[in-house]
Amino acid sequence: MDPKITPLKLDLKKDQALEVQWQDGRLCRYSISYLRSMCPCAQCRAMRDEQKTVKKKLTLTILPGNYAGELTATSAGMVGNYALKIQFSDGHDSGIFSFAYLREICPD
Repeated sequence: MDPKITPLKLDLKKDQALEVQWQDGRLCRYSISYLRSMCPCAQCRAMRDEQKTVKKKLTLTILPGNYAGELTATSAGMVGNYALKIQFSDGHDSGIFSFAYLREICPD
């Protein structure tokens, strides 16, 4: 497997962030709100693409779900050996975060 997309450790603090230690030594920290805003499901991707077209700033309030307070991860689980599925406190849970996608969106 590619060490750039192979996690050694996944550490989810449900009210703060997901930290991923990659096999190649890189550490990525994703805030819960960032993960929610970058949800890879078809509906969220379409919303982000539409935002790019009209050149508006992406905000959580336009994403699908019932965001009405502090955003947290309510649960998470592995999808095979290639991804993580996260349920958010706004009820949204349709995004599957592949390890390749997580590496791609790693905040620098």
